[in-house]
Amino acid sequence: MKKRKIRNVGFSFAGAIAFFVLIAIIMQIAILVYDYICDRTDNVGMIAVLILILIVILSAFCTAFDFIRRKITIERPTKKILSATEKIASGDFSVNLNIEHSYDKYDHYDLIMENVNKMTAELKKTEILKVDFISNVSHEIKTPLAVIQNYCSLLTCDGVDEETRKSYAKTIISASKKITDLITNILKLNKLENQEIVDNKEVFNLTEALSESVIDFEPLIENKNITLSCDFDDVTAVSSKTLLELVWNNLISNAVKFTSDGGEISISLKKIGDDAEIKVSDTGVGISSEVGARIFEKFYQGDPSRSEQGNGLGLALVKKVIDVLGGEISVESELGKGSTFTVLLKGVVNER
Repeated sequence: MKKRKIRNVGFSFAGAIAFFVLIAIIMQIAILVYDYICDRTDNVGMIAVLILILIVILSAFCTAFDFIRRKITIERPTKKILSATEKIASGDFSVNLNIEHSYDKYDHYDLIMENVNKMTAELKKTEILKVDFISNVSHEIKTPLAVIQNYCSLLTCDGVDEETRKSYAKTIISASKKITDLITNILKLNKLENQEIVDNKEVFNLTEALSESVIDFEPLIENKNITLSCDFDDVTAVSSKTLLELVWNNLISNAVKFTSDGGEISISLKKIGDDAEIKVSDTGVGISSEVGARIFEKFYQGDPSRSEQGNGLGLALVKKVIDVLGGEISVESELGKGSTFTVLLKGVVNER
């Protein structure tokens, strides 16, 4: 990449030379005209008047020269930038300023215009994300609300037996829980993104914390006749136990959700120097490379057929927590053969 040199609009060597030459030429003209007048008349008053007229003409020429220079080098780019910022302020993020100079000859105005273009591009992305977010939230809330409304209407009908009423009530509770989980996850993500949740680090046994999360899912694992294998090193960590619990719960929940009856899930915890590596593997449906590239995006669901089991915020929440804690998360997967999520917590191992 070429090295960018910023030219100062207010002062440049070439501009100083041009200004010096202009003044020198004007002074030379003034001297020549004065000599010419003095050779042809001894009238002091006439000489003074003619010199005054000459000064006025030369001053007007200098003023015109400076006016044109300012128009080209200062006012024109300033007006372009001002017009662009007015459009941005009114919500038009399609602005893209044309930079006339080459990259290695930028002046300060070119740099400002480049920054305006970058800012506009980011605002455009943010606007798209906001629209998509609202659309996705509306869609996710609309479905369970429709379920609640329909089943509540059915409950008011005459002739509904007790068993059916209980079934309808369970469906309503399930739909309302989905809305509650969605709102809870949105609030958590919002707090994490706005840094309202502080990663209060503490010394705790990471092995025990991960084991407790696994135990919570044992009933679901047994119901699906899934074979579970765990391989944990004894690790004491300095991190946020509460935030990491969100990570373990989401990863294990997904492994159980996407693994068929009779499948296998393996979870490991390894101490690698000052780092801790956690892997959650399953023999579930797996995901394609295209899905894997977007799996941590908000509301993105790799398997739409199972959308009723989640809202597409779990892995986005996991990614944000890992980012806040200064770790890394990755996924390796193959369609029909399962997935492996790897979490690397950097510098958390406590040797005490």
